[in-house]
Amino acid sequence: MVDLQKDQAFKRLNVELLSIATDPVSAWQKEAQDNDISSPLLSDEGARVSNEYDVMRWQMGGEPGHTFVLVDGEGEVVWVRDYGAPENGGLMYVDSSVLVPQLEDRLG
Repeated sequence: MVDLQKDQAFKRLNVELLSIATDPVSAWQKEAQDNDISSPLLSDEGARVSNEYDVMRWQMGGEPGHTFVLVDGEGEVVWVRDYGAPENGGLMYVDSSVLVPQLEDRLG
């Protein structure tokens, strides 16, 4: 979140960045304050939304991996990349230089 919200190439994509995690709101508030995060941080305690999008399958050290979901203006999922998945490297952190070109390709 911190890197993406500061990345100029990501900003030029003109997509809304938000994060959804199973952490409680209080944890997100502290995280946002400690890291100067201005993008929306949403709490999905109970993992209802995460399970609906099927993005909670991979874990790294007991923590969910990072899954990116691109949703179009009609609310349809048009691209998903679960970086925690073994076929995507099993990553916990994804550099914006990796993510941005993939989004650019999908957005056309």
